Amino acid sequence: MTRAPVNKIIPLSLVDGPGNRTSIFLQGCNVSCAYCHNPETQAVCNHCGICVSGCPSGALTIFNSRVKWDPEICRLCDQCIKVCPTFASPRVRNLSPEEVFQEIEKNIPFIRGITVSGGECTLYPNFLKELFALANENGLTCLIDSNGTTDFSRFPELMQLCNGVMLDVKAWDEQIYKKLTAGATNSIVKKNLHYLADCNKLEELRIVCLPGEVDAEVVISGIAQTIGEKACSVRLKLIKFRHYGVKGRLQNTPSPDDAYMQKLLQLAVGFGFEKAVIV
Repeated sequence: MTRAPVNKIIPLSLVDGPGNRTSIFLQGCNVSCAYCHNPETQAVCNHCGICVSGCPSGALTIFNSRVKWDPEICRLCDQCIKVCPTFASPRVRNLSPEEVFQEIEKNIPFIRGITVSGGECTLYPNFLKELFALANENGLTCLIDSNGTTDFSRFPELMQLCNGVMLDVKAWDEQIYKKLTAGATNSIVKKNLHYLADCNKLEELRIVCLPGEVDAEVVISGIAQTIGEKACSVRLKLIKFRHYGVKGRLQNTPSPDDAYMQKLLQLAVGFGFEKAVIV
């Protein structure tokens, strides 16, 4: 049976795509972004057990050499994440598409669709395909929130079931991208820009803006040159960096000022992004 590690399911969300949606966050990521706002979703728990003894509610135990989480008594205090050497959350459920959809079904009268994020949800393409098939059968739209490092053209069946991708373009210069992501490359991200624009699956573009760390001006220009006239119809989110939740070298870095963000917005509009916004 196909399964994936589920970090959490938000029943109703207005910030993960158009309309009211159920958002599913999968555990595990293939890059390590310095500005990641939910680093607890990056690593998969290795069941070392360090978090168990310090759990104030006793919600964590060791069973068959694995950390077991009891959501019924958990206080969601995040002490387990604070003491974990890799900031991995042990509060993860290994669920099948059918089990996830059972939770989604409760929300169907109130939602337009589902959005699957992470971590990096495209690490589990078969899980996504089966989950999206169930959602499509019940009249729900399906979106993928992705870092773009998975080659979407390799999964035509998944893309047929998917209504669109919300793509995070972290940097344009490869060396800047590598520094930001601890060594990853952005060649597949750029390839995906072409592919998703050509097949009209580019739901939204996202740039986390932080001068000195992200070449946001070059990203805006590069995207515009890559997708051409499609820029006018794609929503572009210019996300002001905020240090909340960030771990590591950027955890105390201040946000860019409003003047800088307005400068980026005007640049984007000049390149034809009619749906550019600052968030």
